[in-house]
Amino acid sequence: MTTNVLILCTHNSARSVLAESMLNHLARLLGKDVRAYSAGSAPSGRINPHALAALGQAGVDVSTARSKSWDEFVGPGAPEMHIVITVCDSAAAETCPFWPGSPVKVHWGYPDPSNAAEGQKPQAFDLTRQALGYRMLQLLALPLDTLGHADLQARLQALARS
Repeated sequence: MTTNVLILCTHNSARSVLAESMLNHLARLLGKDVRAYSAGSAPSGRINPHALAALGQAGVDVSTARSKSWDEFVGPGAPEMHIVITVCDSAAAETCPFWPGSPVKVHWGYPDPSNAAEGQKPQAFDLTRQALGYRMLQLLALPLDTLGHADLQARLQALARS
């Protein structure tokens, strides 16, 4: 059974897209049955070009990347999520919609690389991509098929502290 992961950030233009892309890329490389999606409560409608550049330089396919609303993941026909991760503090503080299937929810906060000085943005986005990639590798190392809801919640929260 595919483990569906939804990664949220308010504007769905940088951190959540980096996380979605890295998780899908790494899952494919490792042969894991995990599918990542990303969305935002107030999507910008565009992906930050620095995020696309950081992913592209790492060899990650961005051909299907787009900024989207979390509303796409609550209606009929939406994939059932098993894990919902917020990666920005503002999204973590928002009242999220009801996610069908009662997924495990966790907050893994990362600073916004968009706030870096203009000359430092490429490096800030790549460092954020690397940090998210490492965390996604840790997620993929978990026995997702065998963990119950409470155990998965505990393990994902432990990763947030690592």
